[in-house]
Amino acid sequence: MPQHSPRDLPEGDPFGAAALPYGIFTTPDAPDRPRVGVRYGAYVLDAAAAAAAHGSPHAPLLARPTLNALMAAGRPTWQAVRAEIRTWLDGSEDHFHPLDEVTLHLPFEVADYVDFYASEHHASNVGRIFRPGAEPLTPNWKHLPIGYHGRAGTIVVSGTDVVRPQGQRKAPADEAPTFGPSLRLDIEAEVGFVVGTPAPENTPVTLDGFRDHVFGVCLVNDWSARDIQAWEYVPLGPFLGKSFATSVSAWITPLEALDAARTAPPERTHALLPYLDDSTAEPGGIDLRLEVTINGEVVSRPPFSAMYWTAAQQLAHMTVNGASLRTGDFYASGTVSGPEPDQLGCLLELTAGKGPYLADGDVVTITAWAPGPDGTRVGLGEVTGRIVPARDGSGTERC
Repeated sequence: MPQHSPRDLPEGDPFGAAALPYGIFTTPDAPDRPRVGVRYGAYVLDAAAAAAAHGSPHAPLLARPTLNALMAAGRPTWQAVRAEIRTWLDGSEDHFHPLDEVTLHLPFEVADYVDFYASEHHASNVGRIFRPGAEPLTPNWKHLPIGYHGRAGTIVVSGTDVVRPQGQRKAPADEAPTFGPSLRLDIEAEVGFVVGTPAPENTPVTLDGFRDHVFGVCLVNDWSARDIQAWEYVPLGPFLGKSFATSVSAWITPLEALDAARTAPPERTHALLPYLDDSTAEPGGIDLRLEVTINGEVVSRPPFSAMYWTAAQQLAHMTVNGASLRTGDFYASGTVSGPEPDQLGCLLELTAGKGPYLADGDVVTITAWAPGPDGTRVGLGEVTGRIVPARDGSGTERC
């Protein structure tokens, strides 16, 4: 039994009954038995053990080593399990573990990964840096959510070290490209959406299908090697400058937990095609308050409510061509930036492209919370990563 009871939840704790995010954890006495946990304050509820003790029919879903089986079960099951968990918070003290005594793992098996570019503030700022003297937004930007297909195999859980990537770099004044560790390693504070219920090919997901397919939300740091990216990205976009690592938080917040944070997106300035037109849909924005720290110092507080394209629109666009959805598909918002200087979600913007960028040993942490019901706060956990030096082909660190 915990030394302190989970019933002693401090007033205002963002991980109270309104949040209840899911993760995958192991304990020192069972390091080879990952199972589903639910965060409650400074504790993790062993959902599999609690379900078995209470005779829940959903116990097999919660005993799995990833969230995928639960995610695939569909929205009625998600709602039923969440309702059961609330009843287990009292009277299940034997199934709680202190958070600082468990190991957290990547919570779901990633199928495909798509990263979007949904902040008008970010896209405009980057356009001015990369294309000075030209229009900051490309002609298509306000007509469709721009994105690229990322690398699912290098998504890592919060707390995983990030090795400085190597690749080709070429500054404008250089005669030829050189090879070596990235000198302009950056962050991108983002929000990710995890698909639960699949959809077959040639069955586009409409805006009102968002809730039936998206299981939950997490925080994302899309690490970016700006020098590698700048040399490679024309004409096909991000590749090696992004694919070396993408960090996600260990906790997946159910979409239902963010109902009180739904908000209208920014006013549209262009007419949208019918499959993206959300003028009569439920509010598609989400009021998430992000905070970015580097080595413990706050450098930015980006507001997710300022995002031009919503997650529902991104999902609709991602499937409109007939692409299927699989359980574990994952898509991220793109860098979250607001209109103010202290609301920019990457160092490229914060320094107007001049740097400094990340140094070896730097630790970056992104946290967030959302307004909950009755004045509560819903915490989204954190995503953190430490930069370690580049390695040569043998795995040895480069000085």
